[in-house]
Amino acid sequence: MDKDFSKLIQEAKKIARKRELTDYADCGHTSCALLTKKGNIYTGISIAAKCNIGNCAEHAAIAEMLKNNESEIEKIVAYSSKGIIYPPCGKCRELIRMINEKNLQTKIMVREDKIVDLEQLLPEIFISKK
Repeated sequence: MDKDFSKLIQEAKKIARKRELTDYADCGHTSCALLTKKGNIYTGISIAAKCNIGNCAEHAAIAEMLKNNESEIEKIVAYSSKGIIYPPCGKCRELIRMINEKNLQTKIMVREDKIVDLEQLLPEIFISKK
């Protein structure tokens, strides 16, 4: 396995712990680690509430990255507290694409034995430039 993805999985595993917050919300079911073009790693966890309010782990990691004035993602992985690699949902795919056009080349681990470019998962942009 690619050494960068091994490190990203290791970082994601550290924070992937589902925790009940209240009777209505939990967090940490999914974690995310991403590597930027500058070589920095950012992580995040999911937040879920029973009324469909929440946030994906990828969004949390991306927010940390943006807070540090970076937007170009080299590699990204989402990891569940059950030990499963997940591909990003459509909302996350669109966000990755929209924050930096170069992110179409972001390497995404969609399962342990498969890595694809975002462009393969998202061939058409949601919003037209016209």
